Amino acid sequence: MKETKLSAQEKQKLLEELSIKSEKCSYINPNFYSKYEVKRGLRDISGKGVIAGLTEIGELRAYSIQENELVPAPGKLIYRGLDIQDLTAGFLSEKRYGFEEICYLLLCEELPNKENLASFKKLLSDCQKISSTFVNDVILQIPSKDMMNVLARCVLALYSLDENADDISIPNVFRQCIELITRLPVIAVYGYNAYVHNYLHQSLILHAPNPALSFAENILYMLRSDSKYTQLEAILLDLSLVLHAEHGGGNNSTFTTHVVTSSGTDTYSAIASAIASLKGPRHGGANIKVIHMFQDMKEHLSDWENIDAIKNYLIKIVNKEAFDRSGLIYGFGHAVYSVSDPRSEIFKRYVHQLAKEKSFEEEFNLYARVEELAPQIISEKRQIYKGVCANVDFYSGLVYKMLGIPEELCTPLFAIARIVGWSAHRIEELRNVGKIIRPAYKSVSPMREYVGLDDR
Repeated sequence: MKETKLSAQEKQKLLEELSIKSEKCSYINPNFYSKYEVKRGLRDISGKGVIAGLTEIGELRAYSIQENELVPAPGKLIYRGLDIQDLTAGFLSEKRYGFEEICYLLLCEELPNKENLASFKKLLSDCQKISSTFVNDVILQIPSKDMMNVLARCVLALYSLDENADDISIPNVFRQCIELITRLPVIAVYGYNAYVHNYLHQSLILHAPNPALSFAENILYMLRSDSKYTQLEAILLDLSLVLHAEHGGGNNSTFTTHVVTSSGTDTYSAIASAIASLKGPRHGGANIKVIHMFQDMKEHLSDWENIDAIKNYLIKIVNKEAFDRSGLIYGFGHAVYSVSDPRSEIFKRYVHQLAKEKSFEEEFNLYARVEELAPQIISEKRQIYKGVCANVDFYSGLVYKMLGIPEELCTPLFAIARIVGWSAHRIEELRNVGKIIRPAYKSVSPMREYVGLDDR
């Protein structure tokens, strides 16, 4: 049979035609979800998640019981039985960095004492080392504009350097997780430096992590050309890492970790899958959307203190007449929380301090006005089954902007924190040796008779 080759124009035309057919046959009648009682998104109509597993690592609480009924209540986030409010209050009151303690807590169930913490920090520092060959050949030589892709690619590449990559015994997996937790910040910062050097033609400056510094300090130390930062800057970044480290087993990326782990695959594949999940704008990428939304808002508002103008802009967003025409006010709403997101509440208390230090008070006040107006506008314009509140993405984008964190690293910072939760959940899934996670999908396609090729 003589080979034929499509021209570029023919190829593009055929792809477009077939994609139209593919899109058309992929549509599912929305009424079928009610007819067959399908919990779409694994959530029921009230927003409660369908229970798909058990965990002792993290818990979200958004309801209280009153007269035998569930009533929306201020949100709570629990790490291994400890309220995040109490944890962060302890760290912040003593002005110390808490992310390393959170790592220990989530992985080992208890808060470390001073001796445990000191030895754990030494372990983290020792496991952080990446060979210069890996840095040069994998991170620097293959730059990308997307740092989440860099993270996923590099995590998968580390598989090749691990002599026991496929060993899923708990001791080996724990070692792999510690190494990935410590190396992700280095990969993210170096990957960004490679992007800046190759695409923006700026000087390539690489700072090796300082073993005497905390996770948060090291990120700022490696990222900034002069390696300088204030204590408040490092504390706020540390707080961000603490608040993003874990969020129960049901969030998309952590559930992905459970699903992929249940197949018996290796640690590198499981973590790369979680990173791929987190990249999505409905998950980890939401903080960038908040930044872009406010940039657009400021361009369209001549007076940031004019409440009516702000309100009208938000109404236009909901009516799909402004910003990205999605109808979404980014940074608001959550699958579980309705009255308040505890992470946002904690963040807000300290964001104002940083805004004063960085001369961002005017912008902070704009955020505060939007936070006050948006829930009412969303409730009035949309049919929602529960309340809506500002989520952690609402203020995290502003924090990263004030810290001079480039947009390309906003979602990777989420991954740098959440890999701790992913690691704990992976170990939990392996420890309990459950069945492979395989929920059912009901086919609603009608049966048809086969027709031979010549008769079609």
